[in-house]
Amino acid sequence: MRVKLDRASDALYFRLDENRIVESEEIRPGVILDFDENDRVVGVEFLGISQRATEEELSTMQFQTV
Repeated sequence: MRVKLDRASDALYFRLDENRIVESEEIRPGVILDFDENDRVVGVEFLGISQRATEEELSTMQFQTV
């Protein structure tokens, strides 16, 4: 998995695997899912991330596994 914060475009992107993206769909305003040829989600993008999270939250992202 890769996580990319693009400050220039104010977006946060989670790439779940490296399958080729064949379709994208904005499921809610500013939330875009990328799908592969088998209709599986391979990426999630959040637009306007600076309004969704503080600078501190973005600089200290934490991941939990259960």
